[in-house]
Amino acid sequence: MLEKVDLDESMPCEKYSEISKKLKARLSSLQQPVKQGGLPVIILFEGWGASGKGSLISKLILNFDPRGFKVYSVIEPTALEKREPVLWRYWTKVPKRGQMAVFDQSWYYDVYGGCGGVTDAAALRRLEDIKTFERQLTDDGYLIIKFFIHVSKKEQKERFEKLCGDKNTAWRVTELDWQTNRLYGKYCKVFDKMLESTDTPNAPWHVISGTDKKLAAVRIYGITADSIGAALKKLEDKNTAADITKSSIYPGKYNFIHMPKLSDVPLDKKLPEDVYKKELKEKQKILMELHGKIYRKKVPVIIAYEGWDAAGKGGNIRRVAKALDPRGYEVVPIAAPSPDEKARNYLWRFWVNLPRDGHVTIFDRTWYGRVMVERIEGFCSENDWRRAYREINEFERGLYAWGAVIIKFWLQIDKDEQLRRFQQRQNTPSKRWKITDEDWRNREKWDVYENCVNEMIKYTSTDFAPWHIIESQDKKYARVKALDTIINTVMDKFK
Repeated sequence: MLEKVDLDESMPCEKYSEISKKLKARLSSLQQPVKQGGLPVIILFEGWGASGKGSLISKLILNFDPRGFKVYSVIEPTALEKREPVLWRYWTKVPKRGQMAVFDQSWYYDVYGGCGGVTDAAALRRLEDIKTFERQLTDDGYLIIKFFIHVSKKEQKERFEKLCGDKNTAWRVTELDWQTNRLYGKYCKVFDKMLESTDTPNAPWHVISGTDKKLAAVRIYGITADSIGAALKKLEDKNTAADITKSSIYPGKYNFIHMPKLSDVPLDKKLPEDVYKKELKEKQKILMELHGKIYRKKVPVIIAYEGWDAAGKGGNIRRVAKALDPRGYEVVPIAAPSPDEKARNYLWRFWVNLPRDGHVTIFDRTWYGRVMVERIEGFCSENDWRRAYREINEFERGLYAWGAVIIKFWLQIDKDEQLRRFQQRQNTPSKRWKITDEDWRNREKWDVYENCVNEMIKYTSTDFAPWHIIESQDKKYARVKALDTIINTVMDKFK
C-alpha cells in the first residue's frame, strides 16, 4: 500500500486556504449531528516518526468542540496495563455514543512497536485480534477512521535532524526514532503487512502523504467529513427503515462441548449437613492455598455465575469468596446497565472489570445477558443478540489466549423449587428485599428463558470456556460442587 502513495505531490497555499476553509466549516457543522444521532467516532493516526501526526491531529480537532472528543497518545504500556489483556487499555478508552476519540498511535503500536518486539506468530495473532475488535465495534454502529501518514526515508531523516538542531525540540527524537530511519526498509515491510492485513471494508485505511502538510491536512479534513457524513446518513436510514434482514446465528469455528438440556439434568443430589460442613471446610482450605499459587504464577481467573432467579448464586459466591484473599479478588455484580455503560458497546463494562494477572474476578451475572434477558425483553435487536454468540466466543477465546482460566456456572433448579424460594423470601421480612415484581414477571416466561439458556449453552460451551451446570436444588451440594469445579479447573492449568 505504501508504494502506491505519491510522496512528491503538493498543494499551492492559495488553493489550500480556499479548500481547507470549506472543509473546516463542514467538519464543525457535523459535531452536533454526531452528538444528537448518538454516533460514536474513533479516529486513529498511525505513521512514521516526524511524519506530522501531532500537528495534523491538532489541526483536525480545532474544528470540534473540546467537550465532544478526547485525544489519547499511545506509548509503551504501563506496569498495570501489562497485567491486563493487550486490548484492555483500548477498550477502556472506547468513546460513548455521540462522542469522539482521537488516537495518536493506537492498538497497532503493539504490533510494530520496536519492529521485532513481537514474533511473527504473535504479530499475526494480534492483527487478527485487532480485526475482531474493530469489527465488533463497527457492527455495533461505531465509525472507525484510520489514517497512516507516510514520508520517505530521506524526508524523515531531514525532519529528525531539524528537530535535533533545536535544543527545545531535540528531546522529541529518541534512539528508537533513529532506529526506524536506519531500518526504514524493514519497518516498511512491517507497516505494509499491517496495513494490507487490516484494510477491511468496515474499517479501511487511508494512507496519506505527509510530505506536504497542507495537502495532508486537506485530505484528512475531507476523508473525515465524508466518513462522518456517510455514517450519519446510514444511521438515519437505519432509524427510518424497518429492520427486515435477520442475521443467522454464527458462533464461530470452535470445538463445542456437548451439554445436556436443562430439563435432562437430574436434581436429586443432596448433601447431609455434617458431610456438607466437612467438605466445605476442606474445599475452602484447598482453594485458599491455590489462591497463593494463582498470584505467584500471575494467572488471571474469571468466574462467571448465571442461573435462575433464587437459584443460590449469592450464597454460592460467598462460600467461594471466603476462601480467597480479599486483596486478590473482586466480585462484580451485574445489574441493568448504567447510562455510561449503555452508551458504549455491551462488552465494555466487562472489559473494564477484568482482573489483572494473578487476581480473581467473580461476575454475578455476565455478558450472557445479551442472549438472555436483553434478547427476551427486547433491549437489543434480533441481529444484536444473534451476532453476540460469535462476539462472546471471541471475547472468551481472547481471554483464554491471554492466559486466563474461565469458569462458567449455570445454577439449575426446577420451577417448583423457585416458587418455594420466592414464597419464602416474600414471607420473611429480612429477605423480602430479595424478591421483586421483575422476578415474578421473569418466572412467567420460564419456558422462553429455558429455551434461550439451552441455546446459549449449546453455542458457547467451548473447550477453552465450557459451561458447568450446577445442580442447585440443594444449595449445600451446589456450593461444594462449585468449589470442587474451581479447584479442579485451576489445578489443570498448573499441570
